[in-house]
Amino acid sequence: MSVPVSVDRERLVDTASRMIGVHSFTGDEEGMARLMVELYEELGLRMQWQQVEDGRANALGVLEGAGGGPSLMLNGHMDTSYSGREPWLRAVPGFQPEAFERDGRLYGLGISNMKGALACYVEAVRALRHAGVRLRGDLLIAAVCGEIEKTQYGDAQGAEYRGYAAGTRHLVTHGGVADMCLLGEPTEGKVVLGHFGALWLRIRVHGNFVHTAFSEGRRGENSILRAAEVLEAVRDWIHGWEDDPANAYRGAKPIVNVGAIEGGFGWRVSRTPHHTDLFLDVRVPPTKPMATARREVLAMVRGLAERFPGYGVEGEVYVTAPGAEIEEGHELVRAIDEAHTEVFGTPPARDVTRWFSDASALTRYGIPTVNYGTSTGLMDVELGENLEIEGLAKTAETYARVATKVCGVA
Repeated sequence: MSVPVSVDRERLVDTASRMIGVHSFTGDEEGMARLMVELYEELGLRMQWQQVEDGRANALGVLEGAGGGPSLMLNGHMDTSYSGREPWLRAVPGFQPEAFERDGRLYGLGISNMKGALACYVEAVRALRHAGVRLRGDLLIAAVCGEIEKTQYGDAQGAEYRGYAAGTRHLVTHGGVADMCLLGEPTEGKVVLGHFGALWLRIRVHGNFVHTAFSEGRRGENSILRAAEVLEAVRDWIHGWEDDPANAYRGAKPIVNVGAIEGGFGWRVSRTPHHTDLFLDVRVPPTKPMATARREVLAMVRGLAERFPGYGVEGEVYVTAPGAEIEEGHELVRAIDEAHTEVFGTPPARDVTRWFSDASALTRYGIPTVNYGTSTGLMDVELGENLEIEGLAKTAETYARVATKVCGVA
């Protein structure tokens, strides 16, 4: 049975604009958490403040049900992919914490990933309240810090580098659990039944530390040049990893990125570097245990060491963020299918993604999770991050309808 609910488009845009206006780059999410608390109080939700660390918090709001129904969590991260202070983004208005509308779209830092979803959660609860709907099960809104794919490494230390589900891992160990979870990452309105995980690997190649004046005839000892040889071998391995059927998932192939190279000192190029590091981001299907993936990539490193004796090749795995999946027949998937069809007129498509989400931590804590949300937003070269307002409003209505189907109506 469908319960009629309607969202207030103008109010939704205002909420999303308020969120855009609060800077919440990774490590600095507390201001956004305080805004979420204000919104929870306006809605009459029971609120739990979770101080994750200095300057960072989760804000959990609960619309308590009458009892007897399953609980549903609406989870969304508050940290933004960019700060807007990056030199290449300072002149792009859609990557600044100032909202504006143009041609039916809302622009501003974080609107797509994923303040738009957080605004939809708030408006969904408002719509249910306005319609006089009393749910049987609890409906939770979990606004969390630290989801963006990044980690501390080397000199990059501090809260701004603590991502990869830092907030949601804290959430689920401090009372933030539910029977199931809808995670509104930007999925273009598709139901994501699974996503790949990520393994980050450092491959170090050693060399001799020699003054330029004495390096004649010793070029083969330069770790950067040695790393170039090793990289060619790594590229061959990448093709094998990506083409291996054992690494495919629901028809999607994995992908490997050579994300960084570090070697030598820009302020002292009068020396050959004593070592050079290659950094790989290896995407791993959710069906492959991370321990297995770790073993396989380190076996590759050992093979490199044997192929290049004297180079001192060694490896270190420093991120293991598993993927996530949910069964096609799960009741939450069915509820989203029904609600999406009611609002958009057609059933939602399916998708598998190779990006990470907090579904990783949630599913491993026994909370089945579906990624389903707005469009990714056109990354307009001149204007920046944005979402279609009409799509935003329809998504909010869909979330409200999903809640009635999952939690039940008293």
